[in-house]
Amino acid sequence: MKLISWNVNGLRAVLKKGFLDFVHTADADIICLQETKAQPQQVDIKLDKYPYHYWNSAVRKGYSGTVIFSRHEAKSVSLGLGIDKHDQEGRVILLDMDVYFLVNVYTPNARRDLARLDYRQNEWDVDFRLYVQELAKSKPVIICGDLNVAHEEIDLANPKSNRRNAGFTDEEREGIRNLLAAGFIDTFREFTPEGGHYSWWSYMAKARERNVGWRIDYFLISPTLRPQLEKAYILPDIMGSDHAPIAIELIN
Repeated sequence: MKLISWNVNGLRAVLKKGFLDFVHTADADIICLQETKAQPQQVDIKLDKYPYHYWNSAVRKGYSGTVIFSRHEAKSVSLGLGIDKHDQEGRVILLDMDVYFLVNVYTPNARRDLARLDYRQNEWDVDFRLYVQELAKSKPVIICGDLNVAHEEIDLANPKSNRRNAGFTDEEREGIRNLLAAGFIDTFREFTPEGGHYSWWSYMAKARERNVGWRIDYFLISPTLRPQLEKAYILPDIMGSDHAPIAIELIN
């Protein structure tokens, strides 16, 4: 079973940049997208191999949003965390896939001036962690998406100069550290311990061409799924967004 996660930075935009060709070539079972910036009625998309589409769009049009395209029907679907202050921006989709839960998440950015850092640290990160921990009490959980944080210095090209920048503050790093401490596994690091592998690059100064990037997109899994985890990787050569798709492959 192959799952892909990708912050597309606008689904309508990436559809004009080879998205359907990528979907065909990737041949995944489930595709989770973040930052769709669209309502479902705004998108004309034909995905014959993916009959099940699960959307969570932001109240504010053209902003945030998530969607899952799946070959398999979910047993049930839940949108958001069930907390009103978090659930206006279309950031979470939960699918009950019978033997596991799949959580597609687009974590709020702390913003360049860190204006949203307190909300991120003391509200969102806490409530999201409690949410997935509660899910994990009943069956294994797969979390995927743009978590908007580089966990360790190895996860970005220039850690020292970005020490207090959004995405690499101590407060944000604590959030993902707490998820890992709760038992979730960073799948990519199970196979790739070295640095130089990133999933997001600035559009400025040819950052992607020079591979001056950040790894802020993740697949996290419950420990009970580790024996089934065969691969976890980034697809840095896939263009169309400032993020690269990431993927995991599980043995059924």
